[in-house]
Amino acid sequence: MVPSGPAPFRQPALHAAAGQPLVCLYVLDDETPGDWAMGGASRWLAASQPDRAGRKAESQGRHADPAPRQGGGNRAAIAEETGAESVTWNRCYEPFAVARDTAIKKVLTGSGITVESFKGTMLHEPWEIRTKGGHPFRVFTPFWNAMRQMAEIEKPHQAPHRMHFHDDVQSDRLADWHLLPAKPDWAKGFDWTPGEEQARTALYDFLDHIAGYKQARDRPDQDGTSWLSPHLHWGEISPRQIWHAVRARPQNEGAETFLKELGWREFCAQLLYHNPDLPTRPLDERFRKFPWRRSEKDLCAWQRGMTGIPIVDAGMRQLWQTGWMHNRVRMIVASLLIKHLGIHWRRGQEWFWDTLVDADLGSNAANWQWVAGCGADAAPFFRIFNPVLQGEKFDPKGDYVRRFVPELAGLSDRHIHKPWTAPTPPADYPAPIVDLGEGRARALDAFQAIKRPA
Repeated sequence: MVPSGPAPFRQPALHAAAGQPLVCLYVLDDETPGDWAMGGASRWLAASQPDRAGRKAESQGRHADPAPRQGGGNRAAIAEETGAESVTWNRCYEPFAVARDTAIKKVLTGSGITVESFKGTMLHEPWEIRTKGGHPFRVFTPFWNAMRQMAEIEKPHQAPHRMHFHDDVQSDRLADWHLLPAKPDWAKGFDWTPGEEQARTALYDFLDHIAGYKQARDRPDQDGTSWLSPHLHWGEISPRQIWHAVRARPQNEGAETFLKELGWREFCAQLLYHNPDLPTRPLDERFRKFPWRRSEKDLCAWQRGMTGIPIVDAGMRQLWQTGWMHNRVRMIVASLLIKHLGIHWRRGQEWFWDTLVDADLGSNAANWQWVAGCGADAAPFFRIFNPVLQGEKFDPKGDYVRRFVPELAGLSDRHIHKPWTAPTPPADYPAPIVDLGEGRARALDAFQAIKRPA
């Protein structure tokens, strides 16, 4: 149940500026260096952001006129246009964002404008948690232990009593940004509801069942996860809000497991901050010479959820239809692509970046490298998920598969995860794209090749 009364305030930058007339500026990062411009699913969510801000303002009985602008340079232009004396924002930690914000800060301060940034999206700054030798952590457990030994996480701010908004700033037309997918409009079926109130509701609904989280989080056939990752990604709720809401409840195994998930998010962010090429270069240098396969046909089958492996196809179709995928299934589908199909982890990372509503650069890159065995604290490469056994263990009655792969709905529980063994396999469902035993052997042979001296 969502507690009554005002919500903790999630925006320290806005809180700091609240005593002055405000211009709230949304910046569309659509010309990001490299391949990390906003993905399709994120663009779909961005399309509703100005409307969300307007609804929030209306609900609080005041008028907010967001001023979206394309390109970070417009911050300086609008600061000059409005006669702004100060500019504040919550820090981003992606390498392109750090470079962008550093450049903007230089321009603004050179014009005599006070600039201040805040820690609004993380529990700790990426440079705060270090080994005893002063280096960034590469292994999660000691990182987590060090994090728990630090001072208690500061509590969120209380919301300002009132805010006055500058209403004489021209705004772009949202339609001119052309954010929505067109050919095809694959996002039109998303069942995701963005917004700050939705984030709070999701949090407190989850807290009512958090005691069972450690077991339930691995069951895609059950509603056992928090559903908070897109809200976190978009800043609709802060990790500080979540942390203190969890800590305010009776502590149990489920709560501790969930807090560790927030810790993993912090771990991924600091990995990216200290390794700016994390999305493109393996941390384990041996994998730079890994003999990856190139098969657009196999990649396309994986993307479409037509591999003939039911738990994999269910996950890939859930992603396409909803913009989200269960975390256990993310590991399963990644393992199949990388190890059984031998396709480069970057191809999977790029697909997730485009299709996930919670696409976070640090988490996405670190988790794909983790599955591939080439990242920090990575699963050993020879740990290869058997998707049939994973399906039978975590979707034992096949409910998840039947929801997203309706061609298999009529199969028995015994055959749902290996339909090729059924007396009459469904005619409209493909045979497995790869023999799992042969794919595993090929992966292990490839790994042995990069272990041998050149």
